[in-house]
Amino acid sequence: MTTKKYVKNYPRPQFVRANWMDLNGEWRFGFDDDNAGEAQGWHRSFGGDRRITVPFTYETKAGGIGEEAHHPFVWYNRRLDIPSDAEGNRVLLHFQAVDYIARVWMNGEYVGRHQGGYSAFSFDITPYVQFGSSNELTVQVEDSKDATQPRGKQRWVDDSFECFYVQTTGIWQSVWLEYVRPDYIDSVKITPDLDASTVRFDYQVKGDVCAGGKLRLETIISMQDRQVKQASLAIDRPWLQLEVDLVHEMNGPWKRRYWSPAHPNLYDVEFILYRDDVVVDRVYSYFGMRKISIEKGRVLLNNVPVYQRLLLDQGYWPDTHLTPPSEDALIKDIELLKKMGYNGVRKHMKVEDARFLYWCDVLGVLVWSEMAAAFEFNDNAVQKFTAEWMEIVRQQYNHPSIITWVPFNESWGIMNIFKDGRQQKFTEAIYHLTKAFDPNRPVIVNDGWEHTVSDILTLHDYVETKEQFLKKYASKDEIVNNEKTFNQWKYAFADGYSYKGQPIIVSEFGGIAFNSDKGWGYGKQVASEEAFLERFRGIHEAIKQTDYIVGYCYTQITDVQQEVNGLLTEEREPKITIDTIREINLA
Repeated sequence: MTTKKYVKNYPRPQFVRANWMDLNGEWRFGFDDDNAGEAQGWHRSFGGDRRITVPFTYETKAGGIGEEAHHPFVWYNRRLDIPSDAEGNRVLLHFQAVDYIARVWMNGEYVGRHQGGYSAFSFDITPYVQFGSSNELTVQVEDSKDATQPRGKQRWVDDSFECFYVQTTGIWQSVWLEYVRPDYIDSVKITPDLDASTVRFDYQVKGDVCAGGKLRLETIISMQDRQVKQASLAIDRPWLQLEVDLVHEMNGPWKRRYWSPAHPNLYDVEFILYRDDVVVDRVYSYFGMRKISIEKGRVLLNNVPVYQRLLLDQGYWPDTHLTPPSEDALIKDIELLKKMGYNGVRKHMKVEDARFLYWCDVLGVLVWSEMAAAFEFNDNAVQKFTAEWMEIVRQQYNHPSIITWVPFNESWGIMNIFKDGRQQKFTEAIYHLTKAFDPNRPVIVNDGWEHTVSDILTLHDYVETKEQFLKKYASKDEIVNNEKTFNQWKYAFADGYSYKGQPIIVSEFGGIAFNSDKGWGYGKQVASEEAFLERFRGIHEAIKQTDYIVGYCYTQITDVQQEVNGLLTEEREPKITIDTIREINLA
């Protein structure tokens, strides 16, 4: 069941307005390898000689260019009509993701700049537009091979290698406009408290709250079109907070509805802003009543232990790379994951499209949200990473499906963390910054090994047989106390840190590939479905028989370019009967 006012392809399903304009489609485009475009006045008279289909990048077939070589500067341009009846509104220009530095002009006038390849951003372009006329929007994007830039699985050399793939440059998620009144709701942070049966709303309102006339914000909560609660708040400053008791005196289960994979119940919420009792803004959102906690070495969902059966997902497609080819493609991946018996996904080295998270909310899928790594450590890397990560945490906070934050993976970008005190303190800082904004979700610091202050101890190990796994992990104490390495050379904790009773999850394993000359998998490739299933079944049985392990994440859902260890091909065709995978997961 979708939420009350969701419209398919709406770029930001957690915060829906009716009055918006999709700017995806054909744009003018140009390469500018010498960074001469601005000096030549491209922001006033565009000099690019190509066409591109936004939001697909020039590296993809879907973008219409399909050139995989790195270009450090690219430009976009398109015309758009702003209707005359929009005058008196604010015009907001939204970019869901642009990799890496975007600079924007409207009608030749500089609007602003944003840095960060995975976080969404917006500009108020009202002073620069001409109402009732055609307007010209121009975007310059700078993308480098700098390894201090958070890039995830995007290569920073000319050719793909190991598990690093063709880079993504420029606009790679939706671009769109919104029209709002001068007084409008800028954001709402939604925090459920399952134990208290309450939900807290932290509002930010834009406009002149001190102007003549009264501003009032109304919040209406419902489920399945039945109103649960309604609350009104007088606006006297830009930041406000409201807590609502959700206990509702209807019969049976209407008193409370929790969110879980088995029952992904979502409350609809409508925010209405009034000035002098006249509606000036209306936003639709939703939330799930769910709680994530840790107790006695277990992860609890709604105060009940949950065994996590996760599937690693890098979010690549053959013709569109990091950009989903369509919303239906996102839904298909989620449905295939559930059919294979998984209850969650580790979105690996990528901050996914907001519509993916929406459908995980709606369909009931647990999500680990992971930051794209940098690959060098210095002051610039720290600053870039911190700013972008905190933008992402704020933007994704309201999604009930997200149950874990994963800012670091396998010591990428912090390669000397085992001994280096600066790198250790950096991870501690990110942990505590994340907790300051969101104290309610676990944070995994350095997924895989060499943990510092992580809430969950996660281990990556591509051991191939059941017998090897059971032997290696026979002694929990040897692993958690750094008495022996695993995965050939890694310890569970960085030097100076120790086990505090955290839940233990094997968050990467498997990676089995069939014989292929197109790419690689982990360990020996297999020649038949029978050989695949023998290894697949055995390693799953070993993990489940190790009683101190409380969940796993299998590598991976699909093949990705030269990495051919997916349960599905890049085209999403199953390599193994889905029912068999499901049976092994649920055994």
